Amino acid sequence: MDGMNYSVLMSVYRKEQAPFLESAMNSIWNQTVPTNDFVLVCDGPLTPELDSVIAKMEEAHPGVLNVVRLEKNGGLGNALNHGIKFCKNELVARMDSDDISRPDRCEKQLKVFADHPTVCICSGTVEEFTESTDIIDAQRVLPEKNDDIVLFAKKRNPFNHPCVMYKKSEVEAAGGYQDFYLLEDYYLWIRMLQKGTVSYNTPEPLLWMRAGSDMYKRRSGWKYAKSQKNLFKYMKKTGFITTGQYIKSVIIRGGSSIAPNWLRKFMFKTVLRK
Repeated sequence: MDGMNYSVLMSVYRKEQAPFLESAMNSIWNQTVPTNDFVLVCDGPLTPELDSVIAKMEEAHPGVLNVVRLEKNGGLGNALNHGIKFCKNELVARMDSDDISRPDRCEKQLKVFADHPTVCICSGTVEEFTESTDIIDAQRVLPEKNDDIVLFAKKRNPFNHPCVMYKKSEVEAAGGYQDFYLLEDYYLWIRMLQKGTVSYNTPEPLLWMRAGSDMYKRRSGWKYAKSQKNLFKYMKKTGFITTGQYIKSVIIRGGSSIAPNWLRKFMFKTVLRK
């Protein structure tokens, strides 16, 4: 693993809380294998509190932290597409501005790429927390091997986006992130898997993900239900899933989107997290 450099790609916007951003960034600085290239995309103007955290980080990590500022907020997919162009390395570790990477997260993922040169996407288990990483609310464990990942992708998102590491050239060859309301990453993975991209998910936990009821609220409403329907429609049209699988997925996912928040939270924890 010596000599394997990787970039980190993170996007932040004005609604983020400054202490969360600081914790997220520190979890990257504290990796057992440090990065030599951290690209932080500011998606539109930020608050003075967030700018203050960023200024402190720039001072502490000159030459490694590259802050890219977009004039206006254009959403996650747009910000990541912009940011990936600035990543200096072929391997890119995605990171969200409110999550916390485990100290050995990137070391574990680099080992996967070193041991399996054909692998182009690698994520792993995330542990959801609300207040403290000492109290885990739920785990999102994914299938490990490529064949199982492809099968899983026909029903649900096959990777945990906040802890994905991927090959930049493969993401760009598949057309990068494209506009798809709250599902830009899932749409990208489907296109990559359809091209024959080899993937792997490590069973070990890589990241603590800040959950709370806001996360479940975001995955609600008719707009989100419609976005999911459109994604499964794309899968059906391109032959990735059958008509039967399409109907089943639209009913299950649509029902979850328009359910009350407490019920959706329950469904995620008991059904969708299994």
